[in-house]
Amino acid sequence: MEDLRALIRTIPDFPKPGILFRDVTTLLGHKAGFHKAMSLLIARYKGARVDKVAGIEARGFILGAAIAYGLGVGFVPLRKKGKLPGEAVGEDYALEYGTDRIEMHVGAVEHGERVLLVDDLIATGGTAEAAIKLLTAAGAAIVETCFLVDLPELKGAERIKKLGHNVFALVEFEGH
Repeated sequence: MEDLRALIRTIPDFPKPGILFRDVTTLLGHKAGFHKAMSLLIARYKGARVDKVAGIEARGFILGAAIAYGLGVGFVPLRKKGKLPGEAVGEDYALEYGTDRIEMHVGAVEHGERVLLVDDLIATGGTAEAAIKLLTAAGAAIVETCFLVDLPELKGAERIKKLGHNVFALVEFEGH
């Protein structure tokens, strides 16, 4: 996957000094790279009996919708607080300073549906953990959590594995 890694831009000191921001938009904008990444992910889940794909706002929408399309299943957007137009349920999670909330529409998943959770990157795992709690509270069974990028030093994948869920990422980057 080294060629995919090369298509992900690193922006130093964003959003604050000392952070190495891994920008997947450069991969998304690269025709062959985006196609390869989506083809690999769709192939991984072809036989996994996925009923729906849930994508975390915002880049998880892009990836999740493409995977859902490739699998021929529905897509569930997981949004930031107050962004969904219908009745929503949510899960709060801790940030470095304060809390945030992730929400989905009531009835977006049915009890027993097998859901693949997708986002662009896993860092500390807080948003992914909240998404898992939200989906499982609605009765979903998480097939796997899927990311383009894992930042292992931040231990998000370990956090999700401790919850009993598999984590898959196409590439890893050291640093944060």
